[in-house]
Amino acid sequence: MKKYLFLLAACVFAGTSSRAQLTPQPSSTQTITQDFGLGKITLTYSRPNVKGRKIFGYTEPYNAVWRTGANSATTIRFTDEVMLEGHPVAAGTYGLFSIPSEKGDWTIILSKTSKQWGAYTYNAADDYLRFTIKPVKLKENVETFTMQFENVFPTAADLHLTWEHTSLSIHMTVDIDAKVMAKIDSAMQTAKKPYYAAVIYYYNNNKDMTKALAWAEELQKDKGFSPMVPRLWKARVQLRLGDKKGAAITAQEGIDAAKKDKSDEYIRLNTEVLTAAKK
Repeated sequence: MKKYLFLLAACVFAGTSSRAQLTPQPSSTQTITQDFGLGKITLTYSRPNVKGRKIFGYTEPYNAVWRTGANSATTIRFTDEVMLEGHPVAAGTYGLFSIPSEKGDWTIILSKTSKQWGAYTYNAADDYLRFTIKPVKLKENVETFTMQFENVFPTAADLHLTWEHTSLSIHMTVDIDAKVMAKIDSAMQTAKKPYYAAVIYYYNNNKDMTKALAWAEELQKDKGFSPMVPRLWKARVQLRLGDKKGAAITAQEGIDAAKKDKSDEYIRLNTEVLTAAKK
């Protein structure tokens, strides 16, 4: 019966996809691409609606593999290695399945087989990874199944799944520090040295501030930047090094340059450093 249902669904899909679409799909397809680390994550899924039905435990049975959407199985592609809830996942494209649970944790599955219709041909032997997530019950009803990236930082993000009265969050991380540091070291050996990007990375990741200060001073010589920009980063680095007097002088220079350029943003940013330096 399972094989028959899959063949029937596949035939319907093939028949409709070979002709021009005459009516809207009941479950619309969405593709989201999220920059992450030095790479990207691409998620493609179909979005069914509740439409007055009871979903989990009925339309989507508990303790059964779900395609995590509608129509074709949901797919997720990573261009670089990432960590999902602490589990390493190699770059590649995976099918994203799940097993809803009434009282316990849900099971999230990454399958090495990404292209399949629904979960009719799902095979546990193709699992790449399984882990569990504790669901959160929602008071409000989420009509359309929604997946989205939230709390996105350079090396961490959460993939949220919400539908009906259930919400799940999958935490993702990526380790890019070694790659970025190697790229900076390599680029600093070239004629076009990336002082701006390097200073920002070193400051945001609390690296060697002495080296960052030297780069910020070199950045001041770059005529491609308004003086308010390198002054801001130099002042921030000086403040991080504990040189409040130097930071105050540099920040004031940044404010003066920003006023000349009529940049309210850089007046504010340099003023923030100046205020902190005077405490």
